[in-house]
This record gives sequence, structure tokens and C-alpha cells, in this order.
Amino acid sequence: MAVRVGIDIGGTFTDFALFDEGRQQLFVHKQLTTPHDPSEAVLDGLPVLLGKAGAAMGNVTTLVHGTTLVTNALIERRGAKTAMLVTEGFGDVLDIARERRYDMYDLSIAYAEPLVPRRLRIEVAERIGPKGEVISPLDEEALEQDVERLAGEDVEAVAVCFLNAHANAAHEAVAASVVQRLAPQISVSTSADIFPFEREYERWTTTTMNAFTQPSFARYLDRLERGLADSGFAGRLFIMSSSGGTVSLATARRYPVRMLESGPAAGVLFAAHVAKVFRHDAVLAYDMGGTTAKGALVRAAQPLKRYEVEVARVHEFRAGSGLPARIPVIDLIEIGAGGGSLADIDTRGVIRVGPHSAGARPGPASYSLGGTEPTLTDANLVLGYLSESTFLGGAMPLDPERAEAAISSAVAGPLGVDPLRAAWGIHETINEDVARAFRNHASERGFDYRRAAMVAFGGSGPIHALRVARKLKVPQVIFPAGAGVMSAIGMLASPLAFETVRSDPIALHDLSAGDLDERFARLFKEAVATFDGTGTPMEKVRIRRALDMRYQGQGYDVEVRLPDDVSGEALLDRLGDLFAAAYAAIFSHAFADRPIDILALKLEAIGPEPSMGERIVPAARSEAIARKSPRKAFCPEAGGLVSVPVYDRYGLTPGIVFSGPALIEEPESTVVIGAGDEVAVDARFNLVATTAQAMGLAA
Repeated sequence: MAVRVGIDIGGTFTDFALFDEGRQQLFVHKQLTTPHDPSEAVLDGLPVLLGKAGAAMGNVTTLVHGTTLVTNALIERRGAKTAMLVTEGFGDVLDIARERRYDMYDLSIAYAEPLVPRRLRIEVAERIGPKGEVISPLDEEALEQDVERLAGEDVEAVAVCFLNAHANAAHEAVAASVVQRLAPQISVSTSADIFPFEREYERWTTTTMNAFTQPSFARYLDRLERGLADSGFAGRLFIMSSSGGTVSLATARRYPVRMLESGPAAGVLFAAHVAKVFRHDAVLAYDMGGTTAKGALVRAAQPLKRYEVEVARVHEFRAGSGLPARIPVIDLIEIGAGGGSLADIDTRGVIRVGPHSAGARPGPASYSLGGTEPTLTDANLVLGYLSESTFLGGAMPLDPERAEAAISSAVAGPLGVDPLRAAWGIHETINEDVARAFRNHASERGFDYRRAAMVAFGGSGPIHALRVARKLKVPQVIFPAGAGVMSAIGMLASPLAFETVRSDPIALHDLSAGDLDERFARLFKEAVATFDGTGTPMEKVRIRRALDMRYQGQGYDVEVRLPDDVSGEALLDRLGDLFAAAYAAIFSHAFADRPIDILALKLEAIGPEPSMGERIVPAARSEAIARKSPRKAFCPEAGGLVSVPVYDRYGLTPGIVFSGPALIEEPESTVVIGAGDEVAVDARFNLVATTAQAMGLAA
């Protein structure tokens, strides 16, 4: 028996998925996260998962792990004591930031404090020019004295951030070697290594994030690696990155900042796999767990990507109030909406849900773990969408009386309505918040939901998906097998991959074919170096290339994807046309005979994709019965509670078709089918739902 395991640590639950390659069978598990030490939930839950599959730790050939540890460390400021070596005269760049007000009319706006306090930003005598020329040599003697002082202050990490290091990294390399020689206990991150991009503020914030999280993340990986080894694991351990690929432990330790969105990225990657299987050109991936809701767009079975993400927002979760990181990341819209989102009444006297969450501890009131404030999970329990006895397969009973009492106290009482109506208000508020966020995200990218399908997953996503789809006019929603833990499943479909980006400005008319090939060859060497020790055959590594280009005089650039099979003179001859097409796709117009600049080169090395097959069979109980006892659930079309049929997902077989209202339960999640919605079980055991709107049965 050979099995692969994916594990995703979320803010509330840790999700597990196991794929038996021989039987083409999928086994899943879900349990509460252990915030004090996330590795504890991993090591406790893995034997449970293996027991379900009848497998031993020695059967696990590959384990892929995603975690929110890096993100949480930044949000909660639980990282290393970090210093910064910075070019003389530029110590205040982290405070000056972009000199932008993200809200012109709010006088109380706030900004995230830099991760490195001003007293630990050490200005170093050196200067590199914009073309990589040395203007002032590095003063090594003074630098040695500075490093010795930092070592005496118990600094754990240093970010080396010199001006124009993307053009010439020599001074940063010398500074890093001085730190490693005089204070080997201090971890070092250099901006030219972390993300060699020309805008220094974004490059330096990214580097300080990497340095700030590196020691604690390395310790976590060490604990996890030891714990797995002690339990008999002898396979390969990989970590999920934010860009939708996995990396080795060595790469993860070196670049923890690239793990910021590792869990959500895996779910989107599996949504892309579903899009490929269904041959859908456009898909909305909708992930909703215990803390957040995420949406991502998939075109031609490829998730859209971007190269900047903002974390640790401090002012009402507003964009611009956090710290920007320049890393390759799947393009996600994320809002504070999940099963643990707290509900109350805002200053306008209307229901507000999120962004704050009850988390795993104390959790929703119905968990009976100390939580007293109402959450979305409590509302869904009162509405009858969740069962008090079958939540997490019966492993975690819920208390409906506590849920109703919490809603009555904080929401129903102040509004003067009954708890059921208040619970529906909480549920519908989240639906509208999610739909509004997704609608804005899609409109900014020219994406038409009316011609797309939704792939819904996460512990809470299937409960809300069809209502959100109706608001967006998405006609079809697909619920893959194991949707409640799909981020963990997505890790099983993720190939080894690493993307590198380098600012290398040059006018297109000054570029020669040989120069372009040489520049990409250097990037290829950097990218494939991360595959060392992974056993990946180099002949099976695929390459994707892109250029950031713009018309001369413009301030922002456009990414131009390059054809895989063209290089040399043939590629150079086509660059102008490729840029014009990419520019026109965004702005509906391109200019003839206007000079073009190349700003940066991008290259992604991708290993072989793990085989998942088109038909994954969920591990079903042989005695499972499709139809369970009905229960009362809220149906807005009926205006109250009605008796609805309840199905056990593991008892449903391909070919079954039925209409809502109905509930479909599995241990990890519940699918809510609205009145008039139709659901069919396809040959791959996916639930494929068509909204009542699309069927012409409801407005």
C-alpha cells in the first residue's frame, strides 16, 4: 500500500486527506486546531486518519502540509526579535512607506507598525547605484561592530536591506556573511534573495516579514519533522506555498514568507483540477472555513496569480492598512467571514457578522468550550442546517440551547425579533457580504460569473454556496467529494514548484535574443536549485515564463505570458505583439510604434503533477443509507421551519437526482440545497447542483 497525505491547519480546524493510489480511494478527517502548538493537532490526527484507511505510517510516501502559522505570527506579532541592516540614510523607509492615505476622508486611519523598531534599524555605510554600480564601498569594519552589538541584544533574526540590491547583491552577500561569521545563532534574510524587486519599500517589508517569522517557523518544522519521524514516517515531507506549488523543507525554512497563503492556495489548486475534469473555462473557487471566506478565479484550468499580498491589516481590515509582501500568490479575495465569525449589532442598529472570530478556543457558544458570543455556526445550528448530534461525524456534539441563548442575548433581543429570525439574519448577512466581496473582485478582473461554475468547499462553504451563487447568478455549483477538507485534498494534487522574479529593466529595442535567453537561463538555475534533494527528475520539470512590460513613461506594468515552445529570435520578434495583445485585453486598446520597456522577468519551474485520476472514490461506509431521518430546517421561501429530507453523502451513488429543499451531510460539512435547486451525483461522486434561477423556477 502506498498512500499520500495532505494536512491543512486552519484557524479553527485542522483538515486531513489521504489518497490510496492503489484503490483510488479518498479518506478524510477533521479535528480542532491546537493554537498553542499546531503540530500537536497534526500528530494527534494523523493516526486517526491512517486508522480510517487501514494504513500504517510506513505506508505514507508523501506528506504535504499547509499552515497559517506564518500569517498568524505576523498578525499577532509573535515572531523573532528582528533587526535590520539598511543603507545609510534610508532607515526610515519602513515608516515613510508609500506616503498614501488609503481613505482620504477618515481622520482616524491607522497603519501597521513596522516589524523592526527604529532602534534596531542599523544604517550601514554603503551605496549601490540603480544599474548595479558601486557608488560607496561597504564599510565592513563598522558593520562588524554593529553585528556584535546586535548579538549582545539577543537579536534572533536580521533583515539585510540595501538600496538597489536587486541590481547588485554583492554588498548584501558580504553583510550576510559577516552576520553568519560573528553571530551564527542569528538567522539572516537578504532582500536580493527573498524578492529581488526594484521597489525598495515592498522588497524590504517582504524581507523583514521573512526574517521575523523564520526562527519560529524553522522550530515548528523541526518539531513536526521529529514528531513524524518518531511515529515511523520515512517518506518525503513537503510544504505548500502561496503560489499553488509545494516546496521542500529546506526551501520552506529559507522562505517562510512564501507560505503566507498556503492552505487557501491548495483548495484553489484542486478547484482548478475540477475545472479541468469538467472542462469548464471559468470557475469561481469558494472556500469558507471557521475564520475566513476566500474566493479565487480560475480561467482555462489555471488559477489567476498576483505578486503582492497584504497581511496584518489594522484598520477595519481595510486595504492599505497592512504590510505588503511581494511574493507569487494565487489571486484571492479574503474577508473575515466563517463559522466562528462573531455576530452583533453595529452602530446603525443592523446585524454585523465578523471580521472577528471565536476561533477554536473558546469557539462558538454551541461548542460548550467557554464561548458565550453568538457566531455563524450557532446561527446555522438554530436554523437546522447543522445537526447537534452528527457534527464532525458525531465526534463533537453541539448545544442548540447555548446557541439560541447567545443569539437571543446579542442579536434577537436588541432587534426585538425571535431567535430564528435573528439566526436567518446572521446567515443572510454573511451570504451578502461574501457575494459583494466576490462581485467586486470579479468586476476588477473582467470575470463574468454568469458564464462560470462555482466549486464550493471548506467546512462552512457548502452551507452557504447555493445562496451566494443565486446572488451572483452563478448557474452551477460543484461540491467535490470531501469538500469540507478540500484544501487538504488540494495538497495531494499540488506539484513541486518554485517561482522566481527579478527586476531587470531594459528597453525592448535594446534587447538581443541571446541576452533574453541568458537572463532566463539564470532564473532557471535559481528555480531548479530548490528541487535539490527532492528526487525530481529534471527532464520532467516544466517551465513557465513571463515578462512585466509597459510603454515607456508609464508607471505600472502588464504581465505578458510567453509561449512555452518559442525562444531566441523567434520569441524576440513576437514580444511587441504579445505585449500589445496583453495590454489591449486590459485596456481595450494598444498603441502602435510606442517604445516598450521590460521591467522584470518571471520564471516558474514545475515538477510532475501527482496523479489523482478523474474519478476519486470517497471511502464510504458499506452500511451507509442515503436517506436519513428528516429534520426541521429554515426555508425562506416557506417563511419558517419546515421538515426537509436529510441525505448521507456517503450513501449517495452516481445517477441520483433530487430537488431541494434538502440537506446533505458528511462528517466534515453539510450541503444546503435550497427550494427549487436541483442536485445530481455524477460518476465521480461530485454533487453537481443547478440553482433554481438557472432552472427558471425562482427569481
